[in-house]
Amino acid sequence: MKKKHLPRMPGLLLAALLLAQTALAGESVAVTVDGAPVPAFVEGGTTYVQLSPLLEAIGGWETAWDHHARVASAETELFTLDVPIQRSYVLADGYTYWIDGTALIREDRTYVPLRSLANLLGAEVDFVNWDFPVRVRSAEPAAYTEEDFYWLCRIISAESRGESLLGQIAVGNVICNRVASGQFPDTVKGVVFDTRNGVQFEPVSNKTIYQEPTEQSVLAARLVLAGVDAAGESLYFFNPALSKGSWVRANRPYHTTIGCHMFYR
Repeated sequence: MKKKHLPRMPGLLLAALLLAQTALAGESVAVTVDGAPVPAFVEGGTTYVQLSPLLEAIGGWETAWDHHARVASAETELFTLDVPIQRSYVLADGYTYWIDGTALIREDRTYVPLRSLANLLGAEVDFVNWDFPVRVRSAEPAAYTEEDFYWLCRIISAESRGESLLGQIAVGNVICNRVASGQFPDTVKGVVFDTRNGVQFEPVSNKTIYQEPTEQSVLAARLVLAGVDAAGESLYFFNPALSKGSWVRANRPYHTTIGCHMFYR
């Protein structure tokens, strides 16, 4: 099957480092994205950023405002985002994604909770006590087939159902890292069903790999294939509550822990 190359999704938040200075409720705070200032303020303990300048600073997004429906929208060649005002959710590629707080209008501009938006786009957000830069770098898209996408959705869902979007992206990263490594089969399906050293993934044994994927897992697969990276060069993961991971611990360098999974290179 001919491989496709996903259009580049510029400026996906791969690794965002957020440094926050103490601010009173409603007080403006300084946020920069690749050196470009983005209006922001803190209210009720939540940091809000102005949506349009944020996406413009990231690059590759076109934004619009539906005054009648009171919905801010944005899109790239690959991804759509709809942000209804005073609702506790956004629509990402048509899928409902619940957020902490709601989108707000302030001085006729749309503001969104920064942490929720960052999590949606696969970012890590760390709060410190001074300054306020947000560092953003773009992702390289992966080549894929429709079959790759089909099985990537299902292995993400079966292995990490109930995990955060970031955790699900990391699981998908491991699958795609294996495809690209030369050490494993060169398709997603081949990696998922690889048995050369025993069954690699429990959902293959217990047949949950054949269940319909969750909406969030489908979104995670899209983001993985668009180049979002939460797992670095990791080739292995396991849940220490379910497996000792003895061989991995002894033979592979530790990378990170996200949710209930530990990731190793």
